[in-house]
Amino acid sequence: MYYNNILETIGHTPLVKLNKVVGDIPATVLAKVDSFNPGNSIKDRIGVKMVEVAEQQGLLKPGGTIIEGTSGNTGMGLALAAIIKGYKCIFTTTDKQSKEKVDILKAVGAEVIVCPTDVEPTDPRSYYSVSRRLAQETPNSFYVNQYDNLANRLAHYETTGPEIWEQTEGKITHLVVGVGTGGTVSGTGKYLKEKNPNIKIWGIDTYGSTLKAYHETGKIDEKEIYSYITEGIGEDIIPQNIDFSLIDKFEKVTDKDGAVMARRITKEEGIFVGYSAGSAVAGLMQLKDTLTKDDLVVVIFHDHGSRYVGKLYNDEWMRDRQWLDEASNEITAASIVGRKELKKFLTVSPEQTLGEAIALMKQLGLSQLPVMKEHEMVGSVTDHSLLTHLLEGAERNQQVSTVMGKPFPYIEWGSTSKEISSRINRENSAVLVKDISGVTHIITEYDLIQAIAG
Repeated sequence: MYYNNILETIGHTPLVKLNKVVGDIPATVLAKVDSFNPGNSIKDRIGVKMVEVAEQQGLLKPGGTIIEGTSGNTGMGLALAAIIKGYKCIFTTTDKQSKEKVDILKAVGAEVIVCPTDVEPTDPRSYYSVSRRLAQETPNSFYVNQYDNLANRLAHYETTGPEIWEQTEGKITHLVVGVGTGGTVSGTGKYLKEKNPNIKIWGIDTYGSTLKAYHETGKIDEKEIYSYITEGIGEDIIPQNIDFSLIDKFEKVTDKDGAVMARRITKEEGIFVGYSAGSAVAGLMQLKDTLTKDDLVVVIFHDHGSRYVGKLYNDEWMRDRQWLDEASNEITAASIVGRKELKKFLTVSPEQTLGEAIALMKQLGLSQLPVMKEHEMVGSVTDHSLLTHLLEGAERNQQVSTVMGKPFPYIEWGSTSKEISSRINRENSAVLVKDISGVTHIITEYDLIQAIAG
């Protein structure tokens, strides 16, 4: 089997379970990894669809020029369609977009005009205004206008929604989407709610954008609009593609939290993601207390991390914003286990003697041991508790069950050092954690100190 051209490979992207970065969420969280599209973003879907609809409507004719204002990803989708179908492309973008996005658009044959970010949408210098003017001045051209072109959300209604429904076998309970033009959240959300109106649609917005305020009040709040760094989500206008009635809740995420989370996803899950994916997961984490173990959450990963190597994956760029320490040095249960020299999980049984437990702890230099019976944690012993019992008259041949304390508590694989330290105290000298393959590990106070001290 082979494809006739690259456009036929768009869609049918995988769902991948997230483990470490959502470790303390009780629900199952799946990422719809749309960077698997040939142009490395979900915008490939709408690029082809908007071109096809324009052709059907006679708006785009042979030899024509496609003109659009884009943050980069939609431009790539349009450019791929243009290459195969024989069109030219002129794109406007803002100076806040990464250099990689501009270079990639040029690499696929587009002319790119960079416009200032900090101007009103109606300003003649804005990338909205410049793209409209170019469309008026360029013969045989088609102004795409992804914000108000309803073929945008139609693409997701026809492809993204059905894919997610089929891949989850209809079990999805929540969809989490970073919202920009609104095509993804509206098209996908419409399809899913038609299948099951109880599915919750959560839109992720950024500070500096007006979308959340408009959803809640029906008005644009000028006070909330200001320049922000996050790419791919948020708007200072209200695109016609957004059907606010489909969105159950908006959650705002800071520039910093989105960037830090994107780096964590890449480092801890092995999925090289863009800025909006980081924002989406950060927003989900802010809403985690509303989820249960029976929920199945799908988060859209819009694009690929290669678009951001000069920004959020650049240590100097992150350091300039004082974000680097949190992004690169976050201590979690996963990272602590990774540092441990002794990774084998050792236990004693309730029937073993105190002498046997002491000998094992002495041999391996351990200060505590979980007590396990038939694959179940039933208690714990520590060097301090054993010494106390021996001084009080306990015999070395007594069974461990006669002196053991409570089992060590379990924590999540993604628990932070702060969360771990809150669980280690006089009653609990250690905690237990299961890795993504289900193997149990122990984390002691000494392990935590070692991780923090480096």
